Amino acid sequence: MTTASAAESQPVPRRGSTGDAGLDTAISDLLDALAPERYRDQLQEILVTVTDLARGPSSRLDVKIASAALKEMVQAFEVFAPFRDSPKVTMFGSARTGPDNPVYDQARDLARRMAEEGWVVVTGAGPGIMAAGFEGAGPQNSLGVNIRLPFEQAANALLGDDPTRLVEMRYFFTRKLMLMKETAGFVVMPGGFGTLDEAFELLTLLQTGKGEPVPLVFLNLPNGTYWQGWENFLREEVTSRGLIDDDDHHLYRLTDDVAEAAEELLGFYRNYHSRRWVGDLMVMRLKGEPTDLEVAELQERFADITTDGVIRHTRPLPVERSHNDNVDLPRIALRFDRFQHGRLRLRIDAVNDLPSAPAVPTRPPTTAEEDEKA
Repeated sequence: MTTASAAESQPVPRRGSTGDAGLDTAISDLLDALAPERYRDQLQEILVTVTDLARGPSSRLDVKIASAALKEMVQAFEVFAPFRDSPKVTMFGSARTGPDNPVYDQARDLARRMAEEGWVVVTGAGPGIMAAGFEGAGPQNSLGVNIRLPFEQAANALLGDDPTRLVEMRYFFTRKLMLMKETAGFVVMPGGFGTLDEAFELLTLLQTGKGEPVPLVFLNLPNGTYWQGWENFLREEVTSRGLIDDDDHHLYRLTDDVAEAAEELLGFYRNYHSRRWVGDLMVMRLKGEPTDLEVAELQERFADITTDGVIRHTRPLPVERSHNDNVDLPRIALRFDRFQHGRLRLRIDAVNDLPSAPAVPTRPPTTAEEDEKA
């Protein structure tokens, strides 16, 4: 018979607990003093994490990084909060694209079109494509998340230093979080290392299911070769080696037409509204009620992405009703295999093309709705 070590014999702290009754009481007292209106449990988790940081082997640099990241996120949350009722499109592209470049015109025109549809345009707040996005959308429909770099970039002159529209960050990872967290669609223009990094991270999030399904557009110049060359590389050097699947190419749309780019963004929400996981069941909320025949046809086409071959109508489930989570919308449910996200995107396209779908695109769910669900 072996004897457990002292560490192994210690009780495991429950969620929201430091494992020390005195510290737990102090945290509870602090929360009482702060009197948060909501999410006390999550705030308690944050404070418990701070005690873990204080009691652990962290270096000064470790603590400094954690502190700066949290500060940056809090600042960004405050800037984004007034816009939670507006859908957002984030535009990526080169800071080196000048106003005399036709790509600049495309970015400005697409931003203007999306702002006319009631969307807020989010950019990295710098020059180039970012300035074009701000110029097209206008100050009332723009948000910027700038990165402080040793050689560039100050916020573009159009955005200035308006604290209600701009947040500045030290770390790329916190900046990426805010550029992606609340976005209902993405547009990527030709760019350098940073743009390509953002493009591949978006694709990774979509391919792995770590991000919610959203439209992703790569916008080229008419007769341009930038994204065609990129896609050729993917197909000839990546897909051909089995490193990604053919279906992964359905996760994005490549076009050289601003109108088609806008339609891809808007059309994604023609009928599809949102999804929610309830255990192993993926519930997809729609805007139009599909017929039994339409659901049967979806099952025939997409049974391969389920674990049991079944796609069916469903009423709002108990947890959805308890959260009042879009209970007025029709829904269908399936046990998605959590792997074939390219095929899932095709299924969303098929849902948007159903005869029962609304005739014109409608707005995606707002961040406020998603916050309530969380």
